[in-house]
Amino acid sequence: MRRVLVCLCVLNLVMARSVSAADDITITKVYGTELPGRYKHPASITELDNGDLYIAYYGGGGEYKDDSCVWGGRLEEGKTEWTKPVVIADTPFRGEGNPVIWQAPDGTVWLFYVQRYGDTWSDARVKGKISNDGAKTWSDSFVVAFEKGMMARGRPIVLNSGEYLLPLYHETGQDRERTAPDTASLFLRYDPKTQTWTETNRIRSRTGNLQAEPVQITDDYLVAYCRPGGDFRPSKNRYVVRSESHDGGKTWSEGRDSQFPNPNAAVSFIKLQNGHLLLLYNNSMLRRSPLTAAISTDNDKTYPYRRNIAEGNNTFAYPMAIQTRDGKIHVVYTTDERTTIMHAVFEESVILSYRAETP
Repeated sequence: MRRVLVCLCVLNLVMARSVSAADDITITKVYGTELPGRYKHPASITELDNGDLYIAYYGGGGEYKDDSCVWGGRLEEGKTEWTKPVVIADTPFRGEGNPVIWQAPDGTVWLFYVQRYGDTWSDARVKGKISNDGAKTWSDSFVVAFEKGMMARGRPIVLNSGEYLLPLYHETGQDRERTAPDTASLFLRYDPKTQTWTETNRIRSRTGNLQAEPVQITDDYLVAYCRPGGDFRPSKNRYVVRSESHDGGKTWSEGRDSQFPNPNAAVSFIKLQNGHLLLLYNNSMLRRSPLTAAISTDNDKTYPYRRNIAEGNNTFAYPMAIQTRDGKIHVVYTTDERTTIMHAVFEESVILSYRAETP
């Protein structure tokens, strides 16, 4: 949720694909500058019980503008045009950010989002709403995390125990152009039976980290990939941060650099229906292009299958991936200086057909 770095040493890349990446990857625009509120960022997506897709993003005059609010829109099953977005969370005199939309197994649709109480996101809190009618109407808002500097970004996952694991992070420092080294990722565990939240420990790393994306591999073993902290200057030593849990997600290891380069940008990490793992990341340390999909078929040991979803002289930021019941993979991301939300749809096979030189 910070200003994208504009490198003086821009790589010579192919121009971005505007409508479709290839015959086997379809990319369409969801919302752009034709709608009020130039700023549209970052997008979250879920599949509803009736087959509709629902998207949430925050928009308004800019990242730190108090007129920003959370918008929601719907792609009805069988349709090709998204509905006009409507405001689903707005607080007078305060700006909202980073909405996360997610339908739980019991049919409840959860909306988590950030509300800023000061000049930076280090003054934020995490709030929530629920819907019991498929995201048509919403409850009053409630506070999920009271601690100053708490933020949301990632979708919850359902653990094998039946509990929900909600990724959060604690952002510190008052600099809008960097996060402090003690910025840390964490999770809230939710017990649907008792309706209570329990906080895990915090993932620490050499530069700080945020916006963790977890998957569960066995009952005890989980892996999370996190965005690294720091600033937006060019770097030759910035990687996606990786952490593990060996007790079912209750405690997490120190975050360490993974093999994946990162330009200080969000990633998306999900477990597919067949057990394969899908990671979406910007394969660069300099800029948010290209947007690359990588697949592991051996429980996170290697990622030999990689393919660019979007590339070129633009930014393709804040991906969020889901796999719908029909097996298709859907990815939403922001481009064109955070004014446009895009939607990519493809089968896993189109990534498996590309093998990277380095696993």
